[in-house]
Amino acid sequence: MPGERYWEIDLARGIAVVTMILFHSAFDLNFFGVLPLDVSGGFLRMLAYLTASTFIFLVGISFTISYARTSERLAGRALALKYVRRGLTIFGYGLVITAVTWLFLPSVYVVFGILHFIGIAILLAPLFFRFDTEKLLITSIACLIAGYATSLITGPWPLLWIGIRPESFTSLDYVPLLPWFGLVLVGMACGHLFYPDGRRNFSIPVAKPAFARPLEFLGRHSLVIYFLHQPIILLVIAVLAPGAVTGLW
Repeated sequence: MPGERYWEIDLARGIAVVTMILFHSAFDLNFFGVLPLDVSGGFLRMLAYLTASTFIFLVGISFTISYARTSERLAGRALALKYVRRGLTIFGYGLVITAVTWLFLPSVYVVFGILHFIGIAILLAPLFFRFDTEKLLITSIACLIAGYATSLITGPWPLLWIGIRPESFTSLDYVPLLPWFGLVLVGMACGHLFYPDGRRNFSIPVAKPAFARPLEFLGRHSLVIYFLHQPIILLVIAVLAPGAVTGLW
């Protein structure tokens, strides 16, 4: 079926939504001084990296499925424009996050966060769709190596999106192209391997578990939840700890 969704992908994304909410709740409680939690190391930092890695890996798989299916209906300019529009739209959502965080938290506002990254990744991904699994994995390793190299370099603000940043740079969310695009390419390799032509080529030996349905729902609506969850967390903190977030209003 051309528009069929695969529950295992929505389930994985839904789990990532839950862990995102857990980490951001812990981060906000620490940031506003409600609870002294270590969000820069240990379990919570690992949770943050695992969550971001899951979302980004799934970008690669989902893009491969979507592009393969869309290629059956569109070609050439129309196909390219579809993903240019999608990438720019998501990048635009990232700019909304930039504007909001600059307004309320100017010292740590988001310059190039996960939505900016996903938008750019979708713009670039069509260039790599024709790569076979081996080439995708080799290119992903190159991205990881390049990401390590850029992390050792300081440079001007215009290079932030690549992975080169000023010494004084701080941000609530920072997901540069290098090394993270390498994980998108790993996702695309898995997409080619397990969902060739946009269709699952393996069988799942167990029935869909009962707990999957609500998580699938979260996975299908992850972008909306991304925008809504932080205001809800802040509202809950404001109710439970009056005065903690008054500086935002």
